[in-house]
Amino acid sequence: MSDTSFKPLNRDGIARRIAQDIPEGWFVNLGIGIPTKVSDFVTDREVIFHAENGVIGIGPAPDEANINPYLVNAGVQHISLITGAALVHHADSFAIARGGHLDLCVLGAFEVAENGDIANWARSPDEPVKQVGGAMDLAVGAKRLWVAMEHNTKGSGESRIRTLCSYPLTAKGVVRRVYTDLAVLDVTPKGFAVVDTIPGLTRKTLEERTEAALIWP
Repeated sequence: MSDTSFKPLNRDGIARRIAQDIPEGWFVNLGIGIPTKVSDFVTDREVIFHAENGVIGIGPAPDEANINPYLVNAGVQHISLITGAALVHHADSFAIARGGHLDLCVLGAFEVAENGDIANWARSPDEPVKQVGGAMDLAVGAKRLWVAMEHNTKGSGESRIRTLCSYPLTAKGVVRRVYTDLAVLDVTPKGFAVVDTIPGLTRKTLEERTEAALIWP
């Protein structure tokens, strides 16, 4: 744990890394938290971003001079719209989420298990996200699910990449890939496979910071 030769990604860095991997033409839902930032970093290709409160076609976050107080995402953050964007009824938005129409959903999480289980709602009153909300619909309705989160908890430093989730589950066996401030991990039938790590991070340090076993290329 004493290795200090690397600098973990900040929240913008995690979002930027996710944005790199989204292909042209995908229809993508962005969950609350780090995922909402992903649309800020997709500027060189057409990706349609969806928010569960009924927005299709989210653009980058607006600057203060161009804020429309009536345009917000599911996290009540101000957004912009791309040309051709649409605002739809909440029921229509959830029909999109549940109906297999999304190529990708990016959610935040407290924990992800090596079998793809996701836990992203709280187990105690002093934590945020005290209800499962629309995440359960998105987790099982999208064609694929990626997770954005810090690799370890603040304070105690416990691993969020786990053999089994200790938090109540949002959905079972649905996560395809996890993006943390330290690494990109694919969920495979044999467990977490390391796709990428941040510069300067050693194999030993990542393994020390991860509860679940890792598969290295």
